[in-house]
Amino acid sequence: MKIAVIDNDKIAVKTIEDLNLDDRKGALVKVLGCGLCGSDIVKFIHKISKDGTVLGHEIVAEIVDINSNTSFKKGDVIVTSHHIPCGNCVYCKHGNVSMCKHFKETNLLPGGFSEYVYLSEEHLENVAHLKPENLSEIEASFYEPLGCIVRAVKRANLLVGDSALVVGLGSIGILMAQALKAYGINVVGCDLIEDRIKFLKSFGIDAYDVRELPESYKADGIFMTSGADKAIDTALKYVRNGGKILVFSSTPSDLSSYPNNEIYYRELTVLGSYSPSPRDLRDSLELLKTGKVKVSGISTVYKLDDIQKAFDDTISNKIMKAYIKL
Repeated sequence: MKIAVIDNDKIAVKTIEDLNLDDRKGALVKVLGCGLCGSDIVKFIHKISKDGTVLGHEIVAEIVDINSNTSFKKGDVIVTSHHIPCGNCVYCKHGNVSMCKHFKETNLLPGGFSEYVYLSEEHLENVAHLKPENLSEIEASFYEPLGCIVRAVKRANLLVGDSALVVGLGSIGILMAQALKAYGINVVGCDLIEDRIKFLKSFGIDAYDVRELPESYKADGIFMTSGADKAIDTALKYVRNGGKILVFSSTPSDLSSYPNNEIYYRELTVLGSYSPSPRDLRDSLELLKTGKVKVSGISTVYKLDDIQKAFDDTISNKIMKAYIKL
């Protein structure tokens, strides 16, 4: 079977022995497609993952072999996430599921950019769902990234009718703005790329060139979906006193200064959000199924053999998001 692996400074497609379920509990699935996540880009660029790693986790797949106590069966087309919290540790009990040791240790085998993937019984029980019939494969592949966003919206804990500014309108920013709107928040987006500003406006959400945001605008919550260092300055400029800044991105360099006095004197709340719980994922699927969050037009399709181009085009902002069709 074909897999795409990190190979020095490139993503290489290789052929390995076919994966089999053998006597394991769980399912063998044929990957129909897999979204390219921003975290995959970060792991590749900054060499966080070692050579030989198969990245990818936003999969839509068909079950081809199964040994499970669940109701799934051969032929089912499913979506799934890659990590599963234990539900019992101090992190899980406090709602920090992505810090859970078990969460970090569970994964897809070998990874989403592979023709076949093994899913454990635990995956089937907790984070796998049938693909809704009214969603295309590409639309359904947003199940996991939207789950991450649902968790971020919940963690910010804004009130219905509050205001929010989404800083950065890549694929995550577009999803974030729609999710906030679905939860009753008055949301505005900003970016420097005109096409992305127009794209968000097509969903009925106000959007601005960040340089043209009204000086007087202040938001109850700022959602940083851009990894640019200047996004922090934008967040501090437009958050109201006593407001919240939710960080949903990594920046390319360490900050030279920490805005301690602004956080202190203005009583700001700064928090991060990373990965979703099984509940967040179920809520994500419902948002997609009901059309409260729309994802058509976001992804560009690439074949597995062209995955390096998908990485390159994403990094250079030629596209918003890649979907790797297997």
